[in-house]
Amino acid sequence: MNYADLFPLLLVAVLIIAIAILFTFVPVMLWISALAAGVKISIFTLIGMRLRRVVPKMVINPLIKAHKAGVDVNTNQLESHYLAGGNVDRVVNALIAAQRANIELSFERAAAIDLAGRDVLEAVQMSVNPKVIETPFIAGVAMDGIEVKAKARITVRANIDRLVGGAGEDTVIARVGEGIVSTIGSSESHSKVLENPDLISKNVLSKGLDSGTAFEILSIDIADIDIGKNIGAILQTDQAEADKNIAQAKAEERRAMAVAQEQENVAKVQEMQAKVVEAEALVPQALAEALRNGNMGVMDYVNYKNVLADTDMRDMIGKLSKKENDDYDDNK
Repeated sequence: MNYADLFPLLLVAVLIIAIAILFTFVPVMLWISALAAGVKISIFTLIGMRLRRVVPKMVINPLIKAHKAGVDVNTNQLESHYLAGGNVDRVVNALIAAQRANIELSFERAAAIDLAGRDVLEAVQMSVNPKVIETPFIAGVAMDGIEVKAKARITVRANIDRLVGGAGEDTVIARVGEGIVSTIGSSESHSKVLENPDLISKNVLSKGLDSGTAFEILSIDIADIDIGKNIGAILQTDQAEADKNIAQAKAEERRAMAVAQEQENVAKVQEMQAKVVEAEALVPQALAEALRNGNMGVMDYVNYKNVLADTDMRDMIGKLSKKENDDYDDNK
């Protein structure tokens, strides 16, 4: 086989390879779909998207959807939002939903909300169909000391103008919880709260708790209300226990001081007894000195011993009489 016979085969192979590369690099089928949908876009625009590392179907498909829905957006807007890291398809769906619901929403606003990290489509849906947020049981203490627990359901609608920079659901729940605690705490008794639970929702709703949030509070309804602990009685019991402990500590302190004083008195008594013993020990020495010096005679010493003997005898008789009286009283 000569070169003239191979040339047609090589030409066909080159054409097949070129067509394959063209269909791989250039989204021809996507271009045809856009033309069929009435979206005027050139093949060179799609090639430019490839060169700018933009996935063409992520821009063209939302563009076709927007064109069919009558939403005025262009390729540059969608492509720039894609390059900024946004979700083009979600933004277009939000624009279509807003148009159907007669909600004024521009592409710039929707793109800003999407880039801020919020679900713009969910926000539009919430504007049409409000969302119900349920709080956990929130406890408050009435003036009579009884704890009251309340659970609320908050019906909110998304405020599109405040989605960028507005606070979320956690802030709304926290503010409603604060209002519930304040309302219960200002009630004279827990029975009034149980009789009129709607007072809680009215007071909380009148505080304008949706200020600075991404929502508009439509209503606050008390879903459940319950009685908790008697906080006043618990506090009084704790205070009484604390007072008792303080009184016991003070009594123990006084007892310790009395014991210490008693021990001091015992020590003083023992000291005085020691002095008496010491003085008594000096008496024989004084008597001996008096006898030696002639200041005292033998008869004087004998009379002294007699006096001591009489004193001891009287002490013994007194002790025996006291013991007999005690035994007599016991027998009675």
